[in-house]
Amino acid sequence: MTAARLLLVGLASICFGGCPSFHGEPLTGAPPDATFVDVDGVHVRYRDTGTGPAVVMIHGYGASLESWGNVAPVVAAHHRVIAIDLKGFGWSSRPDGDYSPAAEAALVWRVLDKLKVVDVAIVAHSWGSSVGLAMAVAQPARVRRVALYDAYVYDDQVPGFFRWAQKGVIGEVLFALYYKERIEDRAPLAYFDERWVTQARVDRVEDDLDKPGTVAAALAAARGHHFGPLHEQLRGFTQPVLLLWGEEDQVTPLRFGQRLAAELADAELKVYPRCGHIPMVEAHNASTRDLSRFLDGEVGTEVIELDDPAATDKAASATSQGTP
Repeated sequence: MTAARLLLVGLASICFGGCPSFHGEPLTGAPPDATFVDVDGVHVRYRDTGTGPAVVMIHGYGASLESWGNVAPVVAAHHRVIAIDLKGFGWSSRPDGDYSPAAEAALVWRVLDKLKVVDVAIVAHSWGSSVGLAMAVAQPARVRRVALYDAYVYDDQVPGFFRWAQKGVIGEVLFALYYKERIEDRAPLAYFDERWVTQARVDRVEDDLDKPGTVAAALAAARGHHFGPLHEQLRGFTQPVLLLWGEEDQVTPLRFGQRLAAELADAELKVYPRCGHIPMVEAHNASTRDLSRFLDGEVGTEVIELDDPAATDKAASATSQGTP
């Protein structure tokens, strides 16, 4: 199908089915134990566990705070862990507005202010790393240290689909037609071992995509994938950074971790073999141990343990759908 025909088909589908629309109201059907805070017109879900120095956990694109389901309880043994559904994702609302990393970062800081958190360590995954770093450069005096899993923080990493989506009406067409399609084909991109791609995981992603306002919010976030200014600001950031990376990551390849480690003033890179884009699942034991040691102020030696999908999938949390 030619680009012109694709555009015509997409415009027709939008005319009959409507443009992707936002949803500013609280979502219905949230888990009964879910906790929320209202900040600047956004109904933000968060999970607050443990005591000690505060750690904020930020998920990737298309994901939610459930991404940290196997990690947060370990970290909460010695820290106060606050995991957040960013605006437009998980059970947080999806109002019209700015979904850039800087805007999401400002929102997280306001949530932390409401929770009376003075300073934090930041833990983030994939596109959430751009939000975490935007937080760090906005209020560096409040950031003790930063840990990033398979960070998506360079313009070079933006896929062609998102680049096209950043253009006017084309973005509405592409997301209306394709954003919710072929999840079962896209999900394996996130893992080295495809045994992690269970039907339960695919079903969870599809359920999230069906929440009202999700497609519009995802498009707005994709249009904010411009990271050049962030790297200019990072030149003055000197707090310790731990980079945790899957050696076989197809979504954010290892060369970007090596590049980021060289760019930052104080960074260490941990690499997990036979692991894709989601080390907190596929290399859970080793990466969680390294994270815990880093948050406690001492990065340990590299001892790699691989996890068995068959043994741990029931406990594994929902993760991204193979996009940043």
